[in-house]
Amino acid sequence: AAESSAEAPPRTMSAGPAFVEEQERWKHDALQNVRQQGHLMKRALDANNLRDALKHSSNMISELRTSLLSPKNYYELYMTTTDELRYLEAYFADDQRLGGRRMLELYELVQHAGNILPRLYLLVTVGSTYIKSKQAPAKDILKDLVEMCRGVQHPLRGLFLRNYLSQMSKDKLPDSGSDYEGQGGTVDDAIEFVLCNFIEMNKLWVRIQHQGPVREREKREKERQELRILVGTNLVRLSQLDGIDADKYANLVLPRILEQVVNCKDQIAQHYLMECIIQVFPDEFHLRTLEPFLEHIAKLQPGVDVKSILVALMNRLAAHAPATRAARAAGGGSTSASAREDAGGAEGP
Repeated sequence: AAESSAEAPPRTMSAGPAFVEEQERWKHDALQNVRQQGHLMKRALDANNLRDALKHSSNMISELRTSLLSPKNYYELYMTTTDELRYLEAYFADDQRLGGRRMLELYELVQHAGNILPRLYLLVTVGSTYIKSKQAPAKDILKDLVEMCRGVQHPLRGLFLRNYLSQMSKDKLPDSGSDYEGQGGTVDDAIEFVLCNFIEMNKLWVRIQHQGPVREREKREKERQELRILVGTNLVRLSQLDGIDADKYANLVLPRILEQVVNCKDQIAQHYLMECIIQVFPDEFHLRTLEPFLEHIAKLQPGVDVKSILVALMNRLAAHAPATRAARAAGGGSTSASAREDAGGAEGP
């Protein structure tokens, strides 16, 4: 059963001193429980008691089901929880090195968690090791995980779950020249995985705008700005795939991104994502796809600051010629690396 956004409606929050104090108390209580359950999980793993360890890890992850925390405080809770999960991931990796349980057995075992959010965090954690073990093609596991994550439709919880999936899989994509290419899939499978995750994350991000009373619109917009890097990181992932050349970008990648940007009909998302595209992909790709990019700019919502997008694009292309000459003189180098860092140097709000 999917976890819907209506399952636990967030309380109305005002930014007064009482709200800040209440937020700190909720965060403190949640962090305390995460650390306590994390400690019990580690003790159980040290005793090789996997069932108890999974029970405590599920209890720990359940703190992320909260609807009470602001995005900034939820991010802190998320980081603490996923730090604890690294111990569990290390246990699975050691188990594989020592010839322990088959990964399929572990992959099925964690699906017994009672609530869907802990179940999916555990599934992603095991799935990461499953891909590494090469006991199944990377493309099949990635497809399964990205589809299973549809079960969480609460915007904030879903965004962070999918961010965890993105983080855990970033070095395990079947990119050209990677360890997982071949039987594990092709760069086309890697592209499809990242694009699917991007599209779902953008939908969740946009939905935040439509939750809660109209009087809190400004507050929701501020919260969305804090969360935008989670969505933009997917475009950085795409730009880092070695198997994407100008042809794949023009025919496979950019059309899907632009389709989502236009169809979401959201001013904040459209402006941010168009600027992300300009920043993270190489100049050569922009020169090749200038016409469709400009055509889609004309399809953006009336309130989008089109002028600033065009200025960013012109500045990028204006810097292309001298940057290319300098790169050739220095013996090569990508003119887009620093731009990718600007757009995706952080992994959270």
